[in-house]
Amino acid sequence: MSDYQAFQVELKGNIAHVQINRPEKINAMNAAFWTEIIEIFQWADETDAVRVVVLSGAGKHFSAGIDLMLLASVANEMGKDVGRNARLLRRKILRMQASFNAVDQCQKPVLAAIQGYCLGGAIDLIAACDMRYAAEDAQFSIKEIDMGMAADVGTLQRLPRIIGDGMLRELAYTGRMVAADEARAIGLVNRVFADKQTLLDGVMAIAQEIAGKSPIAIAGTKKMISYMRDHRVDDGLEYVATWNAAMLQSNDLRLAMTAHMTKQKPEFLD
Repeated sequence: MSDYQAFQVELKGNIAHVQINRPEKINAMNAAFWTEIIEIFQWADETDAVRVVVLSGAGKHFSAGIDLMLLASVANEMGKDVGRNARLLRRKILRMQASFNAVDQCQKPVLAAIQGYCLGGAIDLIAACDMRYAAEDAQFSIKEIDMGMAADVGTLQRLPRIIGDGMLRELAYTGRMVAADEARAIGLVNRVFADKQTLLDGVMAIAQEIAGKSPIAIAGTKKMISYMRDHRVDDGLEYVATWNAAMLQSNDLRLAMTAHMTKQKPEFLD
C-alpha cells in the first residue's frame, strides 16, 4: 500500500484494516484525510483480494471530526462577493460528500470499530459504513449544531434509516453526547465491547466470518440492501430477480451447496 498522511492501511488476509492515523490530533479530519479516503476505498473496491474493510482510529479516540484548521483555511479563501463565496463553499461541501460516498458505495462490507470520541464529521463517516461496533468508552455527538451549522456530509441523510427519524432529530438538534450503551439501545451500534483491544478482536472476528462467504453473494446482498433505501419493494424484487439471473450461474452457488451437504467449509475464489 501507498504511504498516507492521515491513514494507515494494512491487508490482513482478505481483510483491509483502514486506520485513521492522527492520534496526536484526536484523528481530526485534515485536508489529506478527505482526498486519501477516496483513494483507499477505490482501492478496496477494485482489489479482489479485499473482501471486507475494517475502519478504526489510532490511539484513544476514533475521531473528533473535521479539523478546525481546515475550516479556518476555507474561511481564508472567501472574499466579499456572496455569490462567489456560495459557489466556493458548495464545491467544497460536494467534494467532502464524495469522500464518504466512496465509503458508502464500496462493494465490500465496511465495519467501523469505534472507541472514545466519535464527533461531528466522524458520525457522518460511520453512517456511511455497513455496521458499527463500539468500546464501552465510546461517546457520540452530532456536534455540528454547536458550531452553528447543519451537518452536511451524510449524517442527516443516512442516520434516519439507522436510528429512526425522531431519535436523529433529538441528537441533531441538541448535539448531546450519547454513551455506548445508549448507542446500542437506539441501533447506532450493533454491539459494545469492553475495551479497544476487545473491540478490534471482536470486529476482526466478524470480518473474518464475512470474508469466508462467497464474495459474489456478499456483493449482491450489499447491493440489494443499498438499493432498497431509495426504491419500492416491487422495484427491489424486480432488481434482485435480474441480478440473480446472472449471479446464480456463479460456481460459488454449487460450491456452497456441496460444502453444506458434505458438512465441509467452502473456500471461494476472490
